[in-house]
Amino acid sequence: MPIFCIYVYLKNKISDFLFKIVFLSAPYVRNFEAGHYGCAICSYALLQCGLFTFLNTIIMNHSVSWSSKLGFVLAAAGSAIGLGAIWKFPYTAGTNGGAVFFLLFLLFTILVALPVQLAEFYIGRTGGKNAIDSFKTLRPGSQWPWVGRMGVAACFILLSFYSVVGGWVLNYVVHSFTGEIHAGADFEALFGATISSPVGSLFYQGLFMLITIWVVQGGVSDGIEKANRYLMPGLFILFIVLAVRSLTLPGAMEGVSFLLKPDWSHLKPQTMLTALGQAFFALSIGVSAMITYASYLGKDQDMFRSGNIIMWMNLLVSLLAGLVIFPAVFAFGFEPSQGPGLIFVVLPAVFMKMPLGQILFAVFMLLVVFATLTSAFSMLETVIAATIRQDEGKRSRHTWLIGTAIFIVGIPSALSFGVWGEFKIFGKTVFDLWDYLISAVIMPIGALSVAVFTAWVQDRESVLADAGSGSSVPKTIIRLWLMVLRYVAPLAIVVVFVNSLGLI
Repeated sequence: MPIFCIYVYLKNKISDFLFKIVFLSAPYVRNFEAGHYGCAICSYALLQCGLFTFLNTIIMNHSVSWSSKLGFVLAAAGSAIGLGAIWKFPYTAGTNGGAVFFLLFLLFTILVALPVQLAEFYIGRTGGKNAIDSFKTLRPGSQWPWVGRMGVAACFILLSFYSVVGGWVLNYVVHSFTGEIHAGADFEALFGATISSPVGSLFYQGLFMLITIWVVQGGVSDGIEKANRYLMPGLFILFIVLAVRSLTLPGAMEGVSFLLKPDWSHLKPQTMLTALGQAFFALSIGVSAMITYASYLGKDQDMFRSGNIIMWMNLLVSLLAGLVIFPAVFAFGFEPSQGPGLIFVVLPAVFMKMPLGQILFAVFMLLVVFATLTSAFSMLETVIAATIRQDEGKRSRHTWLIGTAIFIVGIPSALSFGVWGEFKIFGKTVFDLWDYLISAVIMPIGALSVAVFTAWVQDRESVLADAGSGSSVPKTIIRLWLMVLRYVAPLAIVVVFVNSLGLI
């Protein structure tokens, strides 16, 4: 607000000054000849336009921020609440014992993943710039900006194949409304046809990217924040409606017990490692997205409180996803351990056994679209922020160019389930290779780097002061956070990394 007031004051004063120079200092203006008068007006307009364009650029370059604390929380929660919470969590929990996995996931999210997310908030808010330049600001002349570059590259690659899955979800929404999903359908064959069709895959991937580009090019507050203000509440409302419906089915309590009543025979080392990996994946850490979002956060805002709210929102969505899916799965005699095909193959069959099943399934897929898009916004914004470097005048053009490039890079991933299914690198399709590279390699390295940078490289007292700025959290808690980040988090990340490489 002070900057804006200064801008208005300068604009009025300079406007008067320009008027006097152009109109009063030109001798021929006194004659008020039509042509001369027009020249004076044009000169005045050009001078004012050029100068105020410059002033507007300055204002835009330094005032990019969330319009409210809620805007940041909803956007960051939207980044975290994606396919990881709605798609990956249910089928991973289903194949790892249900309640035991959920409790481990809850524990690791609070004790390990949240501290790393808060470290990303610290880097972004204190650096105040994009993922690369924030490291440059905090450690000038060092090699640490490579962490930001790796995160930006990861978001580019991640969105290239994430948009493919987003396209599948959009396609299923259309299937729901066109009657292709009905009680007698072969859902396994439908899913196979959906992902193997080159035309359909590319069309819906392109549509998904168009929506993402359209929102992100609108800017931080007018684009991303505004979209999340509608999508996130809509997501929770739809989830609650579906959860109530699922919980009222006969036999639904068996599914609730599977999710919430632990069977300790499933407590195995591999289950623990899988839950730890899911905790990191669920909070969207390791790819610089949270650094980028936090760079738009004011120094007076409580990053610890925001991080805590975001974490619990993500856990709530994971719980709601379980309460929608598992009671319905058990009520109709399906197995919970169906793997990645749970949403696209099993759930349609489950919903078709309910009254108004087609409508309810369409609502569910719309919910998945919301969650997928809010995550996609953060991925694209991370790349855009690093390229425009706070020059908002470049945003629209860069967003369309980079978004188009991401779509093109994603074409091989979209075709990996059809015409290019036999093309493999190191025994993996392009889609699987990118997925492995991001989730098994880049995300753990990125998360480990953030933890080490914050807890070991930066000055301890300055971290405590900067992280605690605007926070009502006791200093003891902030010191405990830094201690966990210093010792516990790196060890946990290394264990996840080694496990993801198949070494343990």
